[in-house]
Amino acid sequence: MINLEKVLLNIVKPICEDTDSVMVKQMESLNDNEILLYVYAPSKDIARLIGRQGTMANSIRQMLQVASKIENKRISIKFEAL
Repeated sequence: MINLEKVLLNIVKPICEDTDSVMVKQMESLNDNEILLYVYAPSKDIARLIGRQGTMANSIRQMLQVASKIENKRISIKFEAL
């Protein structure tokens, strides 16, 4: 079983300036076939993670979709500012 929290953290940390403040947490989802991950970072880093018109966020989601195929589950990633 892949630790998707750790995979996502390893993807987003190098993008952020304040790497010590970045956190990834897995939350319970109402859907059994869904994995819900939240990325918490300072607002200036959230802007970097989302990117212009959401291009960076979509790329991050696509990378995690590949990893989640092993689990046969859908992944949902939310970005929240600290």
